[in-house]
Amino acid sequence: MIAEQQITIPQIKPQKLFIGGKWLEPSTGRYFKTINPATEESIADIAEAGEADVDLAVKAARSAFDKSKWTTMNQSERGRLLWRIADIMTEKADELALLETLDTGKPISESRNIDVVEAIDVFRYYAGWATKIEGSTIPAKGNYFTYTLREPLGVVVAITPWNFPLLLAVWKIAPALACGNTVILKPASQTPLTALKLAEIFQEAGVPEGVFNVITGPGATVGMALVRHTGVDKIAFTGETTTGQEIMRQAVGTLKRVSLELGGKSPNIVFADADLDAAAKGAFNGIFYNKGEVCCAGSRLFVEERIHDALMEKLIDRTKKVVPGDPLNPKTRLGPLSSSNQLKKVIGYVESGKKDGAELVTGGSRVDVRGDGKGYYFNPTIFDRVDNNMKIAREEIFGPVLATISFKDFDDVIEKANNTIYGLAAGIWTRDVKRAHKAARLLKAGTVWVNTYNILEPTMPFGGYKMSGFGRELGREAIEQYTQVKSVWIDLSEPK
Repeated sequence: MIAEQQITIPQIKPQKLFIGGKWLEPSTGRYFKTINPATEESIADIAEAGEADVDLAVKAARSAFDKSKWTTMNQSERGRLLWRIADIMTEKADELALLETLDTGKPISESRNIDVVEAIDVFRYYAGWATKIEGSTIPAKGNYFTYTLREPLGVVVAITPWNFPLLLAVWKIAPALACGNTVILKPASQTPLTALKLAEIFQEAGVPEGVFNVITGPGATVGMALVRHTGVDKIAFTGETTTGQEIMRQAVGTLKRVSLELGGKSPNIVFADADLDAAAKGAFNGIFYNKGEVCCAGSRLFVEERIHDALMEKLIDRTKKVVPGDPLNPKTRLGPLSSSNQLKKVIGYVESGKKDGAELVTGGSRVDVRGDGKGYYFNPTIFDRVDNNMKIAREEIFGPVLATISFKDFDDVIEKANNTIYGLAAGIWTRDVKRAHKAARLLKAGTVWVNTYNILEPTMPFGGYKMSGFGRELGREAIEQYTQVKSVWIDLSEPK
């Protein structure tokens, strides 16, 4: 049974659309419910936008970009606004964390101490960038003065997922605004609450009307209407690979910019010379952090044969000590999966693993945490003796399910690790610095962690190789995703 409720759940009024600085009823007249995955109860009614609302939001963002003071605002003033947003988020950090946990089921300790804190850091980081977006003076042959201007793209649409609703939205919003773009945020239907709270924060910060807009509704209708809209200049998407493929197809007609951060099946490699205690902890966090609902989760654990048994003993012992619990209890470290659909998906993959002959060594079942059968709780699960060609080793599960694969030597594991359609991240555990550098070069992944895992921060770019997408978020590289370069030639020749 869960511990006594630690935090009071507020009553949340029906949530409208935020367009052009105003809260509007949806043109459809329809609302849908966002569900608490810990209780399966409704949290709030959310506006379901239609194509008319999409068009209105695009017009508001376009007007703000073309006609408001936003694009002509002094860059330092724009930076101060972003910093002000971070200040207000800091004041409302507990409220943001609560909303994030109610919507996603992630433990309140993670929402408060990781997601919200890192989102604030991202706004502060890009507040600093606002005054540093510049072109170059370039020497060209002939009597010309030549230089470049780096300019904003225009209207940016951010389509964000349900696993890190606040943080992954901010990854897009902050650099887009620092560059002078206007933004329309379309959050996942399952987890819209922190996106709508951000709109309130933007109002309080004094961001000009239309610069930031939030519309809610199904991705298949609202999201794709935004992708197809001729008034949108850029789509920034994080989510499933199949959805990313459809976004690319739909965006072809207008040739708008697209950046995609998609799925992963990341290898986490433990060599025989590794610190096994640290590696076991890293393997645990790599797959069970945020219930495994992490695009860069270390879902394939490669263990060198001669230390296989020793590492697995440590990892299984650590895993068996973790019990799923009420995400509002500050002591909980593993909350429920985010939705009934995700729970069904995870159960299906576990059955597939057993059918294919993998050895289920711990977990593999749903948990009745509350005693009433409610909540999408699932035990942390480890499969051993997995073949790299099994379904649970090939496809993204997006849940607390680890596939353990043995390897013989360096060449063997690099080949197996790269034998995937994905390339988002990878981990290496070794005391040999030469081996670490060599493996980091050979692994086809956008991020490689050595003797650590799941570390991210605003200064370091993040994105994928292969079918994990293209483009980079965070760091200097994100600025390139939200700007375009103009070349200017001035003839300095004397008139003849």
